[in-house]
This record gives sequence, structure tokens and C-alpha cells, in this order.
Amino acid sequence: MGKANYLFKRIAKMNFGKFFETIDDVHKKCGKSKIFLFFDCITCGLRYQAGYVDYQLFEMYKMNREERKTIVTRGINNEIMKKFNDERFFKYFSDKALFNEKFGKYLNREWLYLTEDNFEDFERFMRSRKTVIVKPTVGSCGKGVEKLEISDDEDLQILYEKLLKENTRLIEDVAMQCEQIGKLHPNSINTVRVVTLKGKVAVAFLRIGNNGNIVDNFNHEGLVAPIDVEDGIIKYVAIDKVHNEYAEHPLTKERIVGLEIPRWSEIVDLCEEASSIVPEIGYTGWDVCVGNDKVFLIEGNEFPGHDLYQLPPHREGNMGLLPMFKRIMEENK
Repeated sequence: MGKANYLFKRIAKMNFGKFFETIDDVHKKCGKSKIFLFFDCITCGLRYQAGYVDYQLFEMYKMNREERKTIVTRGINNEIMKKFNDERFFKYFSDKALFNEKFGKYLNREWLYLTEDNFEDFERFMRSRKTVIVKPTVGSCGKGVEKLEISDDEDLQILYEKLLKENTRLIEDVAMQCEQIGKLHPNSINTVRVVTLKGKVAVAFLRIGNNGNIVDNFNHEGLVAPIDVEDGIIKYVAIDKVHNEYAEHPLTKERIVGLEIPRWSEIVDLCEEASSIVPEIGYTGWDVCVGNDKVFLIEGNEFPGHDLYQLPPHREGNMGLLPMFKRIMEENK
């Protein structure tokens, strides 16, 4: 019944214009008839809870039935989230200030939450720094995140009022990443996204900024490359949102394939330990910065997106990650 309800809700909210655009795009890529693709896409929705975005993103039109059964689709991802994440505890992840309070020991940086009556705290914080990161407390995909350069003659009262008006209330020190990760794209903090399920690392990938952006997000021209969770090595090409593939970074020409993530075992330990802080959120995406002498958290996500898990160039034998997810869930009941 839950599966049927999900499908009916998705159909009710479907953007039919985008749906038919997707069918057209897929037709141009694979040459299959639009009629076939139309019904095949609907079949994937009914059988695998895959929307038209999943159908195109994961190239399900190139997969057979057995391969399709292994994909963590949007509907399946929602089911996992609902099963293991108690919505009463979402606030510790969706509100970045609450997250910083709850996971403060793992942050490795100072921060300040702005209120209407803490200008003096803000002034002290800013006077001792030349650069800070400002961000809204609620939001995703790097929206609203800015790096501010503070001049000696900066009018902090005006800045304070501006940030409050824009509801950009979280001020943080700039995270410092290690040279090996930073040189891939120096303008951004290139984070390791680690997904834990029932307290165990299930999947990980490196997110790399591009085109001078200060965020590494996939939806802001960023690149993503999967990390082998057993040894911390990148063994597949990085990919961007339009499916360009990169063995090296397009701007810096730094090698991506073959990169061994520094302090990998520490990253695993950090995320598995952090997952015990709010055990009511059992399916979590962690953004980790690899520093020169330690690893630390940037933020956590109570609703890990599924879109980066099993992109076509990253699938071994054209198989998705659902069997592995099921194994972790079974082993850690």
C-alpha cells in the first residue's frame, strides 16, 4: 500500500512537460522509439519506483530487468529514509545551527549563530578574522553559502543587519583542507560524502568543485567520483551533471582516477561514531573535510540523495547498490 501511495503521489505532482522532454532526450541518445520509451519509463515507475529523472539519470533504458532491480531509485530511497529516520529528529540535521551544537566536537572550527541581540559577539568574532563562511541555517545544495572577505574598515553593524535581513545567520571559520585534496580545485572545500546506514559506511564519494565555485555541489557544476569504501581509492572517472567524464580535473589537470583519499580509516571511524549521536537518524549523509592533521564534519543530511550513488560510469557489471544496502540492513538489525 505504501508503494502504491507513493506512486499515486508522484503521478499527481508530475511535471508532464518535463516528462515528455525527458522521453525526447532519451530518444535522441538511444534511438529507441518514443512510444517504447514512454511505456518503458512507466513500467520502471510501477516496478522499481523510478521516476522519469531516475530513468534518464541511471540510463535504465539500457538495463535489463535484473539490473534494474538493483538500483536505489527515488521511491526506494524514500522507503529507506522513512524506515530508519525518525522525523522528530530531522531538526538536528536540517537546521545547521542545531547541527553545529549537536556535533560540535567533530567540527574543528569556531562558529556563531546570529540573533537580533548579539552584535557584540558578532563584532568580536569578525574582528579576529579576515575571511569567514556565511550560510543560511536551512537549505541544501550549497544555496546561499558565501565566503566573505573582511576588510579592516568594514562597517560590521551594516554587515550584521544585512545578514539578519537575508536570514543568513550562521557564521563559520573557513574549513582548511589538506593540500592533496585542495589542489584538485582550490576555490572550494572538496568534501567526502559518506553515507551511513544503521551505523555502517555504505557508500562514499568525493565531491569536487569546478569553474571557480566556492561550493563543491554536483548541482553547481561540481564533479563526483566514487570512493572504494574498502581502501579509500578512487577507481572510476569523475562525472558532472551532464555526464561529462573526467580522469583528471578539467581546470587544474590534477589526476582524479587512482587518488587515494588521505586518512580514509579516520573518515570511516568519524562517520560511524557520529552516526551514534542521533541514532534515531539511521540513514545519514555526512560531508567530511580532510584537514592537514585531522578529518572533521562540514554538515550532515537526514535525507541522503540517491542521485550520486550509482551513475552509469560507476556501476560494476551495470549493477546498482540496492543488494549491498539490503545486506547492511540485514546484518545490522
